[in-house]
Amino acid sequence: MSASAAASPSMPLSQEAPDAIPARKMLAFVAMVFGMFMAILDIQIVSASLSEIQAGLSASKDEISWVQTAYLIAEVVMIPLSGFLGRMLSTRVLFTLAAAGFTASSALCATATNIDQMIVYRAIQGFIGGGMIPSVFAAAFTIFPPSKRAIVSPVIGLVATLAPTIGPTVGGYLSHALSWHWLFLVNVPPGILVAIAVWNLVDFDQPNLKLFQSFDWWGLLGLAALLGSAEYVLEEGPLNDWFDDPTISGLAVVAVVGGIIFLYRAFSAREPIVDLSAFGNRNFAVGCLFSFVLGIGLYGLTYLYPIYLARIRGYDSLMIGETMFVSGLTMFLMAPISGILSGKMDPRLMLCLGFVSFGLGTYLMSGLTHDWDFWELFIPQILRGIGLMLAMIPVNNIALGTLPPQKMKGGSGLYNLTRNLGGAVGLAIINTMLNERNAMHYQRIAEHVRWGRAVVEERMGDMASSMNSYGFDGDLTALKQMSGIVSREASIMSFADVFTAMTVMFGALIVLTVFMQKPGGKVAAGH
Repeated sequence: MSASAAASPSMPLSQEAPDAIPARKMLAFVAMVFGMFMAILDIQIVSASLSEIQAGLSASKDEISWVQTAYLIAEVVMIPLSGFLGRMLSTRVLFTLAAAGFTASSALCATATNIDQMIVYRAIQGFIGGGMIPSVFAAAFTIFPPSKRAIVSPVIGLVATLAPTIGPTVGGYLSHALSWHWLFLVNVPPGILVAIAVWNLVDFDQPNLKLFQSFDWWGLLGLAALLGSAEYVLEEGPLNDWFDDPTISGLAVVAVVGGIIFLYRAFSAREPIVDLSAFGNRNFAVGCLFSFVLGIGLYGLTYLYPIYLARIRGYDSLMIGETMFVSGLTMFLMAPISGILSGKMDPRLMLCLGFVSFGLGTYLMSGLTHDWDFWELFIPQILRGIGLMLAMIPVNNIALGTLPPQKMKGGSGLYNLTRNLGGAVGLAIINTMLNERNAMHYQRIAEHVRWGRAVVEERMGDMASSMNSYGFDGDLTALKQMSGIVSREASIMSFADVFTAMTVMFGALIVLTVFMQKPGGKVAAGH
């Protein structure tokens, strides 16, 4: 009787334990999420403030872009590598080292006195910070049961999309109110707290140091050559006529050779540096495809809006930040709604709604004109924010929701890699389209703006008369003004072409959802 009585109170506990979230585990997860937020935020936090950094470091226009490129190249190498390191060192050690290293390198960035130092420090910051991002995704889908994913998925989805979206906003405010140094110093206090919290709270898994004995150095070399060279080619290609540039051609060859070495080692090494077997799961493979395209939309539009506002509207970093804040606020408000919907709606339907919202936003932007301002961009930005939150959460669940626990760390690294690669490929395509379409539109408009057309001569005459009244050389000034107008309109039309292409792309994604299976959720329930 006593034995029965003793056993009976334990029954409810064993039944409730899988769905219970201990406070310690939740606090550990929150600390990890905040670390991931800082790492992703720093991809875009400098984008609206590059001119301030350029002036502060006396850098050239070509050099300053490397403040962002160096971070991206280093981060994209670490993200897939983090799966192996997490298994070898444990989540606790890897994340603590990453948080502490990211904090220290952020402080170093603030002390940079020339562009060379800044590029090195940013590369270190990106490489170390990249270790935090996949760890959070892996933790979310292994330590929490499927019943809690309606809470956890919106959190990581919000951070993954909100951080790069509000990066220009945060950066604009900091550089305007204080100085560009605070773009990096802002990481130091929270970075220290994250490192301390993770070291003391995280106990999700144990290290397996024996894996170091079989560390695949050749695989790492191939991975670094492939991803590092490919990222450089994609970043610099649109600016340097692609393969007409010898550096880009050379690094393209390095990327191919590195890819061959990496793939050979991935299928032949006893402990490959990156486990590609997760792609055998159809949902994971399709989810990574969607993540790749979402990366194009996420990073592409975060790039396009500030470029339009700076180039056409003449906005400074603060004004760009204030305008871009709309998408970030929308995503923040949509996070709990998306969480509720993810628990009640078929993820494939939710994904379709996200793509519809995203596509509608880019369709509205295809009607862009030179005088579009905050309010004209308001609705497209809201639709973008809604679309990102509706799409990101089901993509996370579909891609990672059916992976077994032993595949989760490696799979999380690959999944996050596809999103970043999507962003890199998307930016390369966008810049190439902007350059080529701008040249084409300029030529076509210029063909119609010529002497002999009454409307052109009348407009030129009005501008010349206006300038003559102010004591300027009316004819010369009118020519310059007309050239500026043609250049501006050609640029606007190229922006519209890019938004149209993105609309078509997101429309096509809706069809691909028929190839998805609804994740059952039980497979990945690891504890």
